[in-house]
Amino acid sequence: MKKIILIVFAFLLALPLFACADEITVAAAANVQFTLEDLKTEFTKETGIDVKTVIGSSGKLTSQIENGAPFDIFLSADMKYPAALYQEGFSLRSPKIYAYGVLVLWTMKDLDLSKGINILTGPGVKKIALANPQLAPYGRQAVNVLKFCKLYDPLQKELVFGESISQANQFIATGAADIGFTAKSVVLAPDMKDKGKWIQVDPQSYEPIAQGVIVLRYAQQNHSKEAKEFYDFLFSAPAREIFKKYGYSLP
Repeated sequence: MKKIILIVFAFLLALPLFACADEITVAAAANVQFTLEDLKTEFTKETGIDVKTVIGSSGKLTSQIENGAPFDIFLSADMKYPAALYQEGFSLRSPKIYAYGVLVLWTMKDLDLSKGINILTGPGVKKIALANPQLAPYGRQAVNVLKFCKLYDPLQKELVFGESISQANQFIATGAADIGFTAKSVVLAPDMKDKGKWIQVDPQSYEPIAQGVIVLRYAQQNHSKEAKEFYDFLFSAPAREIFKKYGYSLP
């Protein structure tokens, strides 16, 4: 009888492990946050595999991976960070571009966006939000836009940096900043698309935002099958339609 009780007890202890067997963790750059909700819903519907997400700046997520964070897949906002992880041995497979991001100017204020980038020098603009260019590729490209238009130095005092694009979005959405740079995927998200107004930034003024995905060594050791299914799904027809819905260009 004692032996039976021990077996039942061991089985009950193992239940959480079985419950988590079909779950993967995807670390994703903040610009993909809303898109990823649709992606994981469709993926889980197709496969039965649950997806847990961790959202942050590409730079911060890279640091977490380098320090042993148990992530299966990393969706970066550029190719630089996943390429570095591959070179450092955190993946056995080089990264692949899953989408190209689009930069926009977004505001909750009554600003005349028909002026384009020149609106940033107008009297109604005192604070301009963007993500930290040291950690977030969209922030890096926003700085490139300002430098291309010869506005970076004149507007230094007006720039407000968020830790990630999510924090820059908060500055814009709450009116803490008069206007700011964000991803087109954010302003097209269901929760955001009717808030404020936006214009696309001239793509000639910044480098293409090639966003890369990488399957991490942790997945290859723990959730190899599930991670591969999600990776393959990102390049499937349903996923491509979701990316297009959120304003991304496709490779």
